[in-house]
Amino acid sequence: LEYFMIQSLNQKSSEKMKKKKKTQKCHRVQPPQLEQPEKMPILKGEASHYNADLHNLLCCCQCADVVFHPEDLSTMVEAHKVILCSVSHLFMLLFEVKSAADIRDASIVRTAQSLFAVETGTALPPPPHGVPPCASPVRVVVKDSVFCSCLPDILHFIYSGAFHWERLEEDIKKKLKDPEKTEHVLEKVKCILKTPGKLNTVKDCRSQQMKRLYNTSLRLFFNTPVLADVIFKIQGATVPAHRAVLVARCEVMAAMFNGNYLEANNVLVPVYGVSKDTFLSFLEYLYTDSCCPASILQAMSLLICAEMYQVMRLQHICELYIITQLQSMPSRELASTSLSIVSLLKKAKFHNSDCLSTWLLHFIATNYLIFSQKPEFQDLSVEERHFVEMHRWPSSVYLKQLADYRNYVHSQKCHCAVM
Repeated sequence: LEYFMIQSLNQKSSEKMKKKKKTQKCHRVQPPQLEQPEKMPILKGEASHYNADLHNLLCCCQCADVVFHPEDLSTMVEAHKVILCSVSHLFMLLFEVKSAADIRDASIVRTAQSLFAVETGTALPPPPHGVPPCASPVRVVVKDSVFCSCLPDILHFIYSGAFHWERLEEDIKKKLKDPEKTEHVLEKVKCILKTPGKLNTVKDCRSQQMKRLYNTSLRLFFNTPVLADVIFKIQGATVPAHRAVLVARCEVMAAMFNGNYLEANNVLVPVYGVSKDTFLSFLEYLYTDSCCPASILQAMSLLICAEMYQVMRLQHICELYIITQLQSMPSRELASTSLSIVSLLKKAKFHNSDCLSTWLLHFIATNYLIFSQKPEFQDLSVEERHFVEMHRWPSSVYLKQLADYRNYVHSQKCHCAVM
């Protein structure tokens, strides 16, 4: 009986304690819930139009410096030495970029000699000051009449990236309507695209190796005087370049070299407002369709140069690089860095980079507690400050709720449920 009474009392006591705790829990102030920050604006990259740019160069024939024609001069086909040499050692041999000893492939030398002959009287010395270098193109005789009839199709194939082999086959078949002649021309094309010391097969021409070769081949002529027909003068240094590449890849330079500007008739062109390193990075992009900035500041300088010459895809690449680098920074590094995000914002706005400036405003608002403590925060305009305050994270409402909850926890002298 005594044991039963003790158990009953313990059970009643336990139920009272549970009811008491439940009542206290219901009346206790709940901690505030922190919402997720707003989603950052998404910047979409622009697709490459590298091959399309070079193909358009062939269609418009700007800055052509070589003319192919048969012996009877019945047709004329214009082209550009730097583009042809970038994809073929045979053309390097033909235009004396390389010698037969450099190439060391007898089949390429034989094909060059059997197919083409440079007219010696037309290979003129460099023109005097004030005369555009492309005014006197080199004339090349095409000895093979069948090959010459297909030369426009072959050049379109080369300028389009040299990887639409099946399309070239179909075009030549339709034009010649003779299997033997078609095979003859295709064999000549394979030899033109041949890598010295290696056998070229149809499989090689259809492979991705040809595509990779073409996309990186113009790099061979970047910042070299070989075949160069324009020299940029910048910060006391000179940078050689090729008008054909510049005109194909940059509309501003196309207008500059083909319009009524001084640059159209001058070999030496001064460049202002850009550092040499930034301008070299800009030219490297034009030649290779790629860029690798070393830092956020260098990317911003390159973005400014891209905006100056209206190369929008390069501008977008720089924007994405800056965003990626800032997103990868941990909070501690962001708080201690000497890089001024507000200064980047001002430059982005000044140079019409609307996507980047909008993103940077959101970035400052999302990291409000870090940037509001920095002196540069005071440089924001009234409109920018209003935007940041409206989109700040954590919000001022949450911080007030958090302060009230802390005061409550301290007044109750109990442990914080959150901490």
